[in-house]
Amino acid sequence: MVNESIAAPRAIDQNLVDAQQARRILDRIVGYELSPLLWKKIRRGLSAGRVQSVATRLVVEREEEIRAFQPQEYWSIQVDLERVRPNLGGFQAMFYGREKKMELHSQEEAEAIVAEVSAAPFSVSKVKRQEKLRNPAPPFTTSTLQQEASRKLNMTPARTMSIAQQLYEGVDITGEGTVGLITYMRTDSLRLSEEAIAAAKGFIETRYGKQYYPPQARHYKTKGSAQDAHEAIRPSDVNLVPDEIKKDLTSEQYKLYKLIWSRFLACQMASAVYDSVSIEAQSAGYTFRASHSELKFSGFTAVYEEGKDDEDEAPQSPLPDLKEGEDLDLKKADKQQHFTQPPARYSEATLIRALEEKGIGRPSTYAPTISTILDREYVVKEGKNLRPTPLGEVVTGLMKDKFTDIVDTAFTATMEERLDEVETGKVDWKSLLGDFYGDFEQELQKAEADLDGERIKVPDEVSDVICPKCGRNLVYKSGRFGRFLACPGWPECDHTQPIVIEMPGKCPKCGGKILKKTSKRGYAYYGCENNSNKDEAKRCDFMTWDVPVKETCPECGHTLFKKSGRGFKKPFCINPECPNFLPEDQRGYKKKAASAESPAEGAPPEEEKKPAQKAAAKKTAAKKPAAKTVAAKKTAAPKKTAAKKPTAKKAAAKTKSEA
Repeated sequence: MVNESIAAPRAIDQNLVDAQQARRILDRIVGYELSPLLWKKIRRGLSAGRVQSVATRLVVEREEEIRAFQPQEYWSIQVDLERVRPNLGGFQAMFYGREKKMELHSQEEAEAIVAEVSAAPFSVSKVKRQEKLRNPAPPFTTSTLQQEASRKLNMTPARTMSIAQQLYEGVDITGEGTVGLITYMRTDSLRLSEEAIAAAKGFIETRYGKQYYPPQARHYKTKGSAQDAHEAIRPSDVNLVPDEIKKDLTSEQYKLYKLIWSRFLACQMASAVYDSVSIEAQSAGYTFRASHSELKFSGFTAVYEEGKDDEDEAPQSPLPDLKEGEDLDLKKADKQQHFTQPPARYSEATLIRALEEKGIGRPSTYAPTISTILDREYVVKEGKNLRPTPLGEVVTGLMKDKFTDIVDTAFTATMEERLDEVETGKVDWKSLLGDFYGDFEQELQKAEADLDGERIKVPDEVSDVICPKCGRNLVYKSGRFGRFLACPGWPECDHTQPIVIEMPGKCPKCGGKILKKTSKRGYAYYGCENNSNKDEAKRCDFMTWDVPVKETCPECGHTLFKKSGRGFKKPFCINPECPNFLPEDQRGYKKKAASAESPAEGAPPEEEKKPAQKAAAKKTAAKKPAAKTVAAKKTAAPKKTAAKKPTAKKAAAKTKSEA
């Protein structure tokens, strides 16, 4: 195919070139014109953009929804039912209503229904048995890969794309040489080549059996707005099984490759089959429902199941073999109070999904957009959730007030559609830019006139931590090494302290809480909550670079720790009196580095950075395999010279002392 393309080159599509130019210029007009306004009116270092401003607005508006949310009370009723004949099993059913679903809004309503059904007989009104098919998810696009890696691997979109780039460029595989393991990773297409589909068929039938391949090959339809310039993300060779090449990959490369390989293989496999049973029981005119599904044929689930953002429902117990009209005994009726919950904050995965659904941005923009709004501190991460900062809310408020179109999701999506029309030749790119800039320039001039002489103050984000010097609540500030806590009473009170996060486990010295802290050089370390206790008798000096985990030592019951860094690390015990104790020099750190500086003052041991260096080395090796020998020779020469230098210094010192 590549040779055919080279032999028959086509003319450059000027419409595609114009669309790309229009997109670049449009983004620069917005960014270069708006950012200086934010510098003058709020503070330096800020930025605005056609996509990042909309992304920030989505996070801010979700937070406003959460604040404005008013919980509503509702009740549920669960009944425990048994068959009349003994030892034939029972089951639990949930209140549904009458012919239509009923909402119970008060305790009185729930108690009235419980009283009615307690005085009336129960019987089975309906039994429905059927087979349900569950189809596999389509192959990965850029956005779905970023979402799934966030859910399953806890990778940020930027990290996901970085590791995917390494897999695409190539990794040294034993016996194969340098191999590009996946297809191009910036794509919005679900298209798969016929060669890849045929290879998947052969692999599935050989490894799993013919029953695991569907009657017809699966082809997935790409949505209309997609550019469809590249295939979906898939392994370049399905026969390179992740577990077989694991030794040649870093931990992150292996996990991401396995995710891509599994999703591709599953998307070409047969559907999973479930035996589903649903039962309706009636009493006093009310209906109660129960259902259960059991896996009959695993199909694609033998390889892969898609992750979910929402919590799974509690699994239901198997149901007895009931028949319609059968009488039942009521053993217990429980009513329970609930309250509606506010919408969940966006995570990186759900924000990417929202941007894609609203038609905002392109596959290549999702990861840098989220990185930008985090770097600008418009948004902060709390666990996996994204929360807007006061700065993000102020900037979004200004943009909504003065530049309505720029942060309007519908306008941004429409602009993407018009840029797509430039690609097809329906719209002239210069006319598109001219139409946009005319209105935008007027808005910019009006905003500068309205805000003339005004500087917008960003309110402090108040914490619940009390200043130990003056008793005020500390506020969040930003500095060279990120966010920290400071006293709002400056200059009268100059107290500052790092932001601490409570970790699992207990201090091995005093039993206090373990907190995640930041050193003066901006590195994370872990210390006891009593590190700075005013009472000297209670003060504890426990500090470490090692990360506490939830597990405790089976021998001594102390909290286990693991070496910091990416990837899986085996937990170990740091209690010297325990048989499972692992000495510092066996934890993977250099002895000198581990004891050189206290965590509060210094930087982590060098060994913490090794996984990243390994990945970088593999990437370089993939790019320039032929240069290995030359590089090795060049590196060896300086080492030889460096080894001689201390001898020369000693000789100089000896001569000086003799003189």
